[in-house]
Amino acid sequence: MHAQLGDQLVVERPSTGATRRDGEIDRLHHEDGTPPYDVRWPDTDQVTLVTPAPDAHVHHVEPGPAATDQRPRPNTAEEKAAHVSDRPRAGHASDIGRRLAAERKRQGLTRSETARRARMAPEYLAYLEEQPSDPSLASLIRLAAALGTSVAALRGSGIDLPPGQAQALLHPQLRELDPDECRAHLSTHGVGRVAVSTPDGPAVIPVNYDVVDGAIVFRTPPESTAASAVGRDVAFEVDRVDDATSQGWSVLIVGPARVVTDPDAVRRLTRRAYTKPWGGGKCHMWVSIQPKRITGRRITPSEIPRAPLSRRSSDTQRAVQRR
Repeated sequence: MHAQLGDQLVVERPSTGATRRDGEIDRLHHEDGTPPYDVRWPDTDQVTLVTPAPDAHVHHVEPGPAATDQRPRPNTAEEKAAHVSDRPRAGHASDIGRRLAAERKRQGLTRSETARRARMAPEYLAYLEEQPSDPSLASLIRLAAALGTSVAALRGSGIDLPPGQAQALLHPQLRELDPDECRAHLSTHGVGRVAVSTPDGPAVIPVNYDVVDGAIVFRTPPESTAASAVGRDVAFEVDRVDDATSQGWSVLIVGPARVVTDPDAVRRLTRRAYTKPWGGGKCHMWVSIQPKRITGRRITPSEIPRAPLSRRSSDTQRAVQRR
């Protein structure tokens, strides 16, 4: 039997009629994942040392990068410190992992301290923050309590709330994007906003767009408000705001809009399109915006020089003495 941190230990005794019991493996005692394990039982929230009997099995709830990670385990104290440090490792964190890391850093907590508060292994917290993961409800409850937030907030609930309501960065940096960076952001496609003039006044319309040969293209019904962009200079804007990290960027395009009428060009756009209009309907009219001016901005954390470790330790000692 082999397990990883966060796996479920399932105990079933059909011969005796006992109720099935699931627990979360909270600590490994052997590097190869063999028993015994420290198991947290959600029904009692207690941790017990378990050597699984034949009627128990491990359910791997989080397979993937961690299950195939063949990196050497840390041996020395220095290696172990680096293993659970705040430096990111290779991988693509889930949204929950990014929110965990952002909230932890916002509060100035280390992984080790957060893991201690949440009663879990620092290695498991590092995995949650850095790799695609779907932690159990029990883990989320403990992490939410450790960070003074809610499970809903860690899961990113609030789809009807506008982005940008999260707390701003303590030391934000607003910088201009160069044209190549702007084009790189635009190439992700998705939803952008086109600003047009209508008989009733200015209007800003969200559209599903693509980038083809450097031009912004979108489909719309001929009678739509977005179609009124044709034949004039318009502004097109796309942005991303990440409430989990209080960061974001925006790109603004200004240029003439025209309708694409050549049948070959229309077939080519339809063939290369990555997205379809979410609004549905008969969106047969292709509109192309050729950029004449492209600008962008990005909000990131400023690089704040950290005090030497000896000084931070002295500051911490003085703070403790003042309490």
